[in-house]
Amino acid sequence: MTLRELWDRGEPTVGGWCVIPSPFAAELMGRAGYDWVCIDTQHGMIGYDQMLPMLQAVSATGTPAFVRVPWNQPSDIMKALDAGAEGVIVPLVNSEEEARRAVGACRYPPQGYRSWGPTRAALQVNGFGPESANRAVVCMVMIETAEGMGALDEILAVPGVDGVYVGPNDLAVTHGMKPDATASNPEHRRLIETILEACLRRGLTAGIQCAGPETAVRWREAGFLMLSVDNDAVLLRAGAARVLEALRGVKGEVATTGY
Repeated sequence: MTLRELWDRGEPTVGGWCVIPSPFAAELMGRAGYDWVCIDTQHGMIGYDQMLPMLQAVSATGTPAFVRVPWNQPSDIMKALDAGAEGVIVPLVNSEEEARRAVGACRYPPQGYRSWGPTRAALQVNGFGPESANRAVVCMVMIETAEGMGALDEILAVPGVDGVYVGPNDLAVTHGMKPDATASNPEHRRLIETILEACLRRGLTAGIQCAGPETAVRWREAGFLMLSVDNDAVLLRAGAARVLEALRGVKGEVATTGY
């Protein structure tokens, strides 16, 4: 199933998140049963040379793959899509103009300005072409700043924006609050709910990074359709901590989601 098919079903999805630069780690996440996997080249330790084999590993599992690009740069977006990502998550989109830039890099003319060169992407789809690629690609923008909140309606009105992926920690920090993926502060929750409500009004997908299963369940019940809980590094560290606690009887600290 493709990302677009997942989204068209309108059902909540749970994604795996990769920050470790390892094709094997990506394959493990792809085979874990997630609905999709995101390879994080913004806050993950992953460059292009690792991203490509990680996309290959995930595609071998049949799990759809996103790439969170480092920034809203056309070259980063186009290279991720040419390498075989079915969609991108674009961080720190703060204005209508920036949303148009992200969408344009995702789609071939006349809908955008993506340059033709689907080096690996074309290998995965029979009859790959500009029109089919434009229909299939998923462009999620991140609204995570006070400036982005101020331009929320204008950003969501840009044709080709498929939804918003909320970065709760940056959203808190840019509004003078401590980073908190649980959104325990009522004002923080209000900001997140404002984004969700705006997406629902327009029929767009709302996604969010969650601090744990309890937070994910809460946001799923509120209407978010795209949820991720922790990443491969956090899961690895948490698993190691549980073993050590059982053997030594000493509970170590495990970092919460920091992305």
